[in-house]
Amino acid sequence: MSMHQTYAVFGLGRYGRAVATELVRSGAEVLAVDTDEAAVNSAATDIPVCKCADITDREVLKQLGIAGIDTVIIAMASNLEASVLATMMCKEAGVKTVIVKCSNEMHCKILSRVGADKVVVPESESGTRLAKNLLSSGFVDMIDLSNDVSMIELNVKPEWTGKNLSELNLRRKYGINVVALRQKGGICIDIDPTTPLNREEKLIVIAHTAKLSKLK
Repeated sequence: MSMHQTYAVFGLGRYGRAVATELVRSGAEVLAVDTDEAAVNSAATDIPVCKCADITDREVLKQLGIAGIDTVIIAMASNLEASVLATMMCKEAGVKTVIVKCSNEMHCKILSRVGADKVVVPESESGTRLAKNLLSSGFVDMIDLSNDVSMIELNVKPEWTGKNLSELNLRRKYGINVVALRQKGGICIDIDPTTPLNREEKLIVIAHTAKLSKLK
């Protein structure tokens, strides 16, 4: 995902603030919104653009310029009604990707049905991790193994299709080590470096986090 993408985070509790702060630290353009003025004032120290506003009001969303935002993260799991309304209005406004924090599986199903592109249960995905995945071009998932090493699952790039790992020499070019392939039949760890890659596969790699920018 390009760094030119724009983001909005609705809800500045611990999860929403973690998402917004990580996005800002990575240089992304972020609009953060909450109905609690104290939460907005507190978050403003880390997030330059913070607004106190009711995101369940269609006119307010219009004034905030939501139609021009690429990705909206709705982090108000304790308020299902607000999450549903915000999701529906963001999709109606033309937001390409709406990600919603849920408090349980039932809420996830409801929010998926009203238009959420991705639902997140905080216990299984931290706000910081979600932000890193959003910022990582072509990455399906990313897990920090330490402060400077990550395991990443990424799509096979179009220019890699039909070539094998020996030809691509990804370790030399990108500083990544391919440890497995995710295929339709499951995960393959016994990789033949002479077998051509196809678009349906995903690479599972380990790399120093600082070198991931090479893949963007």
